[in-house]
Amino acid sequence: MKEQQSNLATEKMGKLMLRYAAPCVVSLLVGALYNIVDQIFIANAAYLGSFGNAANTVVFPLTVIALGIAVMIGDGCCAFVSLSFGKGKPADATRSVGNAVALCIVGSLVLTAVYLLFSDPLLAAFGGRVNEETFALSKEYFFWITLGIPFYMFGQAMNPIIRADGSPRLAMVSTLVGAVLNIILDPIFIFVFRLGMMGAAIATVIGQIATALIAAVYLCRAHHITPHAGDWKPNGKIIGKTLSLGLCSFLAQISLVAAMAAINNMVRKYGALDAVFGQEQYAQIPMAVVGIVMKFFQIVISIVVGMAAGCIPIVGFNMGARKSARVKELFTRLLAAEAGVGAVALVLVEIFPRQLIALFGAANESVYYTDFAVRSFRIYLCMIILACVNKACFIFLQAMVKAGKSTALSMVREVVFGVGLALLLPHFFGLNGVLYSMPLSDILTFLIAVYLIVKTYRSLEESHT
Repeated sequence: MKEQQSNLATEKMGKLMLRYAAPCVVSLLVGALYNIVDQIFIANAAYLGSFGNAANTVVFPLTVIALGIAVMIGDGCCAFVSLSFGKGKPADATRSVGNAVALCIVGSLVLTAVYLLFSDPLLAAFGGRVNEETFALSKEYFFWITLGIPFYMFGQAMNPIIRADGSPRLAMVSTLVGAVLNIILDPIFIFVFRLGMMGAAIATVIGQIATALIAAVYLCRAHHITPHAGDWKPNGKIIGKTLSLGLCSFLAQISLVAAMAAINNMVRKYGALDAVFGQEQYAQIPMAVVGIVMKFFQIVISIVVGMAAGCIPIVGFNMGARKSARVKELFTRLLAAEAGVGAVALVLVEIFPRQLIALFGAANESVYYTDFAVRSFRIYLCMIILACVNKACFIFLQAMVKAGKSTALSMVREVVFGVGLALLLPHFFGLNGVLYSMPLSDILTFLIAVYLIVKTYRSLEESHT
């Protein structure tokens, strides 16, 4: 442990960033692959096509709600465990894990029941009634995905807890095993057995079960955090602290859900007014396309968030050691790296949109699908460099124990700008207004982020002197 701490204080920042960020990037990318892989295989099944794509887009925000609750429990418990060990109170750490497991199980079962009982209005709220075919496929996919919610939430909640126990590689492997199973089973169920949306969902659930089982086995043999008999009993104080520590993670996910709900409904509303997409046979295309664009964006953001999150222990240690010059250097390197990722992504969306679209079954679709997809990639993601820098700023501020500013900036981006502009701009620009909402949100957020970045640099310089 002492050697590790010494490295955090002395080792070159480039090496530290690579060592700490790589596992986080892989874990987040693998997590993102679940839904994306489903969508790729669904899109390339001629008997599902854009209808299946649109259905996947409708269901996706509802899975993010489950993820939001899971990461609130998991990240909160992870932070509580770290604090407890730091204070020399291992009993509190194991009690927190026991309470987190119990909370996750109860919460997942309640959410599953709500989803099963209210599936129709929930799907409608996220744009599912764009046409009857899309709604029918959404219901089919959602039903089977819902049955896997308890396993999905348990696996996601335990992942950061396993990392807190000192096993980041196993946390990564557990997620990777689930994703690989999904990749293997998706084409078998969709193309060989022709199970359609049900097949895609079952493949996903099997992968989630595998991840959950690995996490459960590890929990029974953990280094420091295996709960004892009395640790499962609910403790209001510990649960309250756990949830408060994980609230920032929850808000980040839920604000994204709000933005997706607004976008999906505006796409449905203003797509219906379009000369082409107002026709029943083409009504699902805008929903399907926007979902694909957002999935590509999710891949990029998974890399960005992983890089930034990997820097959190480096920031925390050097802040505690009053090595503000190293924190400043890390911030500079991180911003440059995130901008570099954004630049690569920008080249892909602006120069190679047709190649990206081809991954999602464009060959089986009409020219209207391809044309709208090209336009969507080029407009919706034209400020992706700024989006990457903004996200890095959110997380770095959180690592510097400025959670209030971080959360406020994130909420402004996703809710005030993301939801607000998605609702406002279509009134003036129709369907294109939905596409304009993303880059404009990122520009406005970047202006605020620049102010906070400059202020952060100044505070670090003052601390150094």
